[in-house]
Amino acid sequence: MTSTAAPGTPTAGGVRAAPAPAGVGSLGGIGLVLAGTVSVQFGSAVAALLFPRAGALGVVALRVTIAAVLLLAFCRPRLRGHSRSDWAVAGAFGLALGGMNILFYQAIDRIPLGPAVTLEVLGPLLLSVVAARRAVSLVWAGLALAGVFLLGQEGFDRLNPAGAGFALGAGVMWAAYIVFNSRAGARFPRLDGLAVAMGVAALVSLPLGIGSAGGTLLEPGVLGLGAAVALLSSGVPYALELLALRRLSAATFAVLMSLAPAVAALAGFLVLGQTLSAPQCLAIVLVVVASAGAVRAGASGRG
Repeated sequence: MTSTAAPGTPTAGGVRAAPAPAGVGSLGGIGLVLAGTVSVQFGSAVAALLFPRAGALGVVALRVTIAAVLLLAFCRPRLRGHSRSDWAVAGAFGLALGGMNILFYQAIDRIPLGPAVTLEVLGPLLLSVVAARRAVSLVWAGLALAGVFLLGQEGFDRLNPAGAGFALGAGVMWAAYIVFNSRAGARFPRLDGLAVAMGVAALVSLPLGIGSAGGTLLEPGVLGLGAAVALLSSGVPYALELLALRRLSAATFAVLMSLAPAVAALAGFLVLGQTLSAPQCLAIVLVVVASAGAVRAGASGRG
């Protein structure tokens, strides 16, 4: 799965990027973002290795629940003093987070990681285009659609229609996650909103995982790999993103995040042995370029 950040948006529980000099981040900040992206996508590849033993729903339950326990223990969010609307936002944030993970893992259980992330990233890309409200943004949207068309030319039946649908659904939930991430960040201090949302996501995903995998989730090997997935896909990226956001402008950060489909394709190839055709590789490149262009258009529109 892609990072919990997205083009042109706050990230890591609503923590906003501090202004960076001249709009260009340090090489150290760029390295942190790239390391976080690699961690997320290789975490997704490791998760796919667990599917034969625990199933997609079981792996989601392990990842989200372990990440929730770690975040809640680390953040110790203050539960008093919040209004009903605050809790409604946190609940919606959690449902979006849980739905995004459930749908994405259903997708990569059926189609290769690279195309899955390519389709998923269309959700935040569309949100970025709408938020920019500039004519040039339509060009980037068209480029992204051209990439999806290329994937379709390869045959969505080859990709598995259900898998493609789950990836697109994950993209919709990712866009919702972005919106509620920002709102929760304005209502809860530090990472409290993210910790509460992750707890809600665990309450949603854990019953599904238990119903699907049962006692398999308690096997030492499965638990160990589940913990690795939680750290690679949640714990490590959140920490790296927080550090990177202190050094980079939001626009630079978001453009780097748009590399996620390409990194996902590489992780799928190295860990899972998933190969892509030339048109599929070109499709991923088009979506990456479109995402970066849309972010730049949005940043210049706000400037």
